[in-house]
Amino acid sequence: AVRFANGKLRHPDSLRFTVYRNRDTAHPRKRHRRILVSETERLCYVGHNFGSEVMKCNSLCRYFVGVLDKNSGQMEVYNAEIFNMQPLLSGGRCWESQLLSCFVLLIPALFPWHGARTVLSFVHAERDSGRGEHSESRWRLSRELGFVFSWVHRCFNVCFCLVQMDLCIEAFGTSKQKRALSSRRMNAVGSDIVNTAVTKAAANVIDAKGVTALMQDMAQDDVQNISAFLPPCHEDADRPEDVYKFEDILSPAEYEALQVPGAALASITAEEMAKRAEERSHCSFVLEELRFLPTDERRRDHKARCLWFLDTLIKFSHLKVIKKKHPMGPECPHIISRKLMKNFTSLTYNNGSIQNLISASMKAKITAYVIALALHINNFQTDLTVLQNDMKLSESRILDIAKALRLRVSKAKGVPGLENDQNHKLGTLSLPLPTQKAPEGQRKRKKMS
Repeated sequence: AVRFANGKLRHPDSLRFTVYRNRDTAHPRKRHRRILVSETERLCYVGHNFGSEVMKCNSLCRYFVGVLDKNSGQMEVYNAEIFNMQPLLSGGRCWESQLLSCFVLLIPALFPWHGARTVLSFVHAERDSGRGEHSESRWRLSRELGFVFSWVHRCFNVCFCLVQMDLCIEAFGTSKQKRALSSRRMNAVGSDIVNTAVTKAAANVIDAKGVTALMQDMAQDDVQNISAFLPPCHEDADRPEDVYKFEDILSPAEYEALQVPGAALASITAEEMAKRAEERSHCSFVLEELRFLPTDERRRDHKARCLWFLDTLIKFSHLKVIKKKHPMGPECPHIISRKLMKNFTSLTYNNGSIQNLISASMKAKITAYVIALALHINNFQTDLTVLQNDMKLSESRILDIAKALRLRVSKAKGVPGLENDQNHKLGTLSLPLPTQKAPEGQRKRKKMS
């Protein structure tokens, strides 16, 4: 249903309307956006159901349209929206090209209450399989193409009218209208000029810096992208434990919520530990550290809480798309579950719904927090290879994150019985912190023999 902002129509049966829908049909909000276009002998009218000027009555009430079949006497009821049609009086470009850049043609049709209600649509212009119906399909398609070409012709007429209106403003307009016209003409830059300028600027940058320097800048950008997902770093700290503060990894409220799961892990027996190792209920890092829990009750409880949270982080990193409200199970405290969903997932749109996704950048962030927590557990020295195997990462990836954390990486012999126990990388956090260096280009790939 439509209403015209500047008056009433004398002959509504002669109007043709065109509806445009947004191309992004997967977006939960954009897929409902529509633009309605009409044209009379004098003016073009445009109405839409989104933006700041949309009518509020559509959100406050529901509207329906009833279509009465005179033969059967039955009425069919359809959902309806009210479009406020406003005249299109000015603009630098043709409105048809602006609409087609973001919207696709949906239904060019006669006015709904016009006799036969013939629908001219590309969607339904299909060729029937029966004999004698191919010519009918061709006729329908040619009629629709003729309708579209007529709209293009009218579009050029509208553009010509806009040029004439600019000339009228230039001759007889007010000073404010003339300033707006001058500003619009000064800001109008052709797309070919922009493309030429961008191409020339890119060529000048390549000639000035060279391909090697540009590749180094890209590698430096990769390091900066990783740094955006690191825990807060206090470079002016006097002690290693103050570089990545424990409160930045686990807040006091979150640490208090780990009392119950931490107590269960602190009271584990040797038989239960052997059973969990056989069932792989925990990662290798946690299973190894459980063998060396302190005897002091306070330190034992603290380490058990940290190990439980580290194990939860590693298990959480193995997920792809979060489909459950509590992905880590009911034993996970609510504040911890909320922390995982808020800080270590990214929102994405898929099939018209919003989902929580653990992307590559989020996995890098989880890895950085796991390493920082492991440093607090192991007196600021940890086996990076064990964490790499637990998180299912490549060695180059975890080493990049460790270097971004300002760790000193050295070779060390691993724990006997674990994988690759002869070639382990040890990460150490010590003061003063090493300076971050830009990587010297990309790593050379080994040639296949």
